[in-house]
Amino acid sequence: MTIRLSAAGEGIYLRGGPDAVLLIHGLTGTPTEMRFVARRLNADGFTVWVPRLRGHCRSEAELVRTGWRDWYDGVEEALVRLHASARRVFVGGLSMGALLSLRLALKCRHLVSGTALYSTTLFYDGWSIPRLRFLLPLILKSPFARRYRFVEAYPFGIKDARLRDIIVTRMSRGDSAAAGFSATPGASLIELRQLIARVKRDLPLITTPTLIVHARDDDMTSPRNADYVARRLSGPVRQILLDDCYHMITIDQQREEVAQQTAAFFRSLPLPPIAGRPIFDQPRGA
Repeated sequence: MTIRLSAAGEGIYLRGGPDAVLLIHGLTGTPTEMRFVARRLNADGFTVWVPRLRGHCRSEAELVRTGWRDWYDGVEEALVRLHASARRVFVGGLSMGALLSLRLALKCRHLVSGTALYSTTLFYDGWSIPRLRFLLPLILKSPFARRYRFVEAYPFGIKDARLRDIIVTRMSRGDSAAAGFSATPGASLIELRQLIARVKRDLPLITTPTLIVHARDDDMTSPRNADYVARRLSGPVRQILLDDCYHMITIDQQREEVAQQTAAFFRSLPLPPIAGRPIFDQPRGA
């Protein structure tokens, strides 16, 4: 398989062994937020691909022209391409990327050997979220929803002060390819809510072995999110709570542990007894 990646924000591809990992960044994020984990997994022998989600790393106008089905279709295509040359493929995602990973585990269950969910986002209930967050669903149903913008606030999901300063500086300069957007458009939040509703509905149908990693002090999405998923999945689950980072666990102070736990979990899963042909059991966009 040949994957050509060029400019910043286009994606990360690291060739390794026969087992591959598809890593998915978050809403308004960028592949760079998965770069550290990608490199560590590759050093452990995995082939790793971090694609750019459609509409991301460019302008806000381009982002709002896409929706959750576009984001999902892009990662499904990446999964199929990886599977064509891999012995097996694992999927991991950060925040909204965790939701897309869960949807892949359901819709392409014969292609996904295991999932890793980082800071899964079902409820914006972290300690930095304004107390009036309960009004957000009403705002997103109003005629003004598409003019609304959710602006990230301190500490921006990052406990590491030096790294946080670097990211904030890049966001303030409008470097969306390196640091993502500093605000989430209302149109994208509407799409996210639709994706959340589908994932929550489908959790009991997912049997793929799953690693759930979440920060105890997640400033955006509390550990309630991790517990909610762990209790409803029908497959084997390993849950880990981190104690020295915030929401962006793939780049924050415990990123090394995130990578190590991911590699160990994927390595612990047994090879299938017979390698069958990939099978899809759903219409696209279902």
